[in-house]
Amino acid sequence: MPAVLGLNFHHDTSACLIADGRIYAAEEERWSGIKHNRTTRKGILTAPTQALAWCMKAAGVTVDDISHVWTPSMRSTPPSGSWASTEQAELAGMLPAPLGDRLELISHHTAHILSGYLLSGEDHAAGLVIDAGGSALGADIADGRERITGYNLTPERIDRIHQATPAITPGPLRSHPSLGHFYRNAALRVVPPGNEAEGSMMALAAFGDPDRHYKEVRDLVHLGDDGRVRITAPWGSYDPDTPLHLDGGTWTAESAHTKPLAARADVAAAAQRVFAEAVVHVARHLRQLTSAKTLIFSGGCALNSHLNGTLAEESGFDKLFVAPAPHDAGTAVGAALYAWNYGLGQPLLPTPHDADWGPLPGSAPDGALADGYRSFTGLGDRLIPTVAALLANHHIVGWAQGGMEFGPRALGHRSILAHPGQAATKARLNTLKQRADYRPLAPLALAEEANTWFLGQADPFMNRVVRVRNCKASRIPAIAHHDGTARLQTVSRDHSGVRHLLEEFHQLTGVPVLLNTSLNFKGTPILRTAQQAVDAAVELGLDALAVGDALIVAPHVRVDAASSGTERR
Repeated sequence: MPAVLGLNFHHDTSACLIADGRIYAAEEERWSGIKHNRTTRKGILTAPTQALAWCMKAAGVTVDDISHVWTPSMRSTPPSGSWASTEQAELAGMLPAPLGDRLELISHHTAHILSGYLLSGEDHAAGLVIDAGGSALGADIADGRERITGYNLTPERIDRIHQATPAITPGPLRSHPSLGHFYRNAALRVVPPGNEAEGSMMALAAFGDPDRHYKEVRDLVHLGDDGRVRITAPWGSYDPDTPLHLDGGTWTAESAHTKPLAARADVAAAAQRVFAEAVVHVARHLRQLTSAKTLIFSGGCALNSHLNGTLAEESGFDKLFVAPAPHDAGTAVGAALYAWNYGLGQPLLPTPHDADWGPLPGSAPDGALADGYRSFTGLGDRLIPTVAALLANHHIVGWAQGGMEFGPRALGHRSILAHPGQAATKARLNTLKQRADYRPLAPLALAEEANTWFLGQADPFMNRVVRVRNCKASRIPAIAHHDGTARLQTVSRDHSGVRHLLEEFHQLTGVPVLLNTSLNFKGTPILRTAQQAVDAAVELGLDALAVGDALIVAPHVRVDAASSGTERR
């Protein structure tokens, strides 16, 4: 059977194998336990050894069965000589010989955009990739890396039609066009250390006044003709040290924890607005260049769900498709799809409604459980009604079912679920997971019911915000953010993880929505195995955990043993 492989050796290290028309994909962090699989030294490469081994085992292939191997290039500064050959040889040496011999390089941004386009089902589309930085652009562009790239996409051609490049400014500093670094630099100055900066700033922005610092922040970003973006140095390059002066105040990473929350929210709101304006500016230019009706968006900045909501409304495109995994791990998916569709000439894969491309959790472990937790096994078809009843009674339940999600968000396979009907549930969960109080929790909803409860176009991968309908807001306060938005995941009929549970919950409560957050600890990746899930449920103090056909229950939770299988303490 035909098989191709895509790999990412950098942060968010990952592997994607396509065999016989099926995607097998996983991130190395789920085995290493290190979020993003990030090393402590910049530039250190890591092969996705365990993720690759799982993909091959699950697909039932050997290294000899894989005909094409592709990976994105990420060397930031081309050295003298054949820099591509140097990088290719370095990466090939980290693989078994048959795979290393077949390894080829693809542009980082092209891998990003193909991870969306080749799964979108679209014929003609514009493509936009924005992140902190991708492949080197060549020795003739000093310090030049992919930062903002636009594409015209058709089945026959992948045309790069827009490329942001650095501009030399008076003095020793350069004006870099990295909107990813611009956003990160602002986030580091408003979010205290110990929190995920970019995601926290996006949440914090909802509490702020975007007008207070708008002019000062907007003056740092220059939007020119032909979709150009220039960012005043040093704010378009990674810079955690330079003070940011706003309205007589000084903002640094070291001082973030000393600033009042309201003041930090105002800066966050201004940065979010300016960031979104710049992205919309580029997208509108691509609409003019391509006349396409659909925009495919990928790259790290496409994880900003508030931006995506704005982009859908203001870019001028009829449709926005955000890559299922727009972060760097998704480049392995794009590289594999490139090999599958263009290398082997295989037909396009169907547009996915789920990203359950990873391993199953396995069975709940035998043996005694800590802290008085009990285990009910052999539930079979009684599991879903039992869990739905617990959720309807406002218990917080871990859920480890089906193939593990690929990507940074729990999508109903390694989740913590709860009834969205009480605001106190959000506060309890944020305390359990040691999250800032201002951070929202996301909903998942039956796809066919979503429009009744929300305004806007959501997607199956939780990649954009929508608005909670005013007439429904009082029934789901735990998932409505301060500004009335929610990062909604729609659950289609073929979702392999949570669909049947959500249907049962809907029947019990009349609410086709569940609160959903990732099953993990603060600062760790989403958990992979049944044993990890059980340990987390006990340590976090969840009311229950469903893993496989077993239900783990806290001592204070009452479950009808007659309907819930064999009890084990």
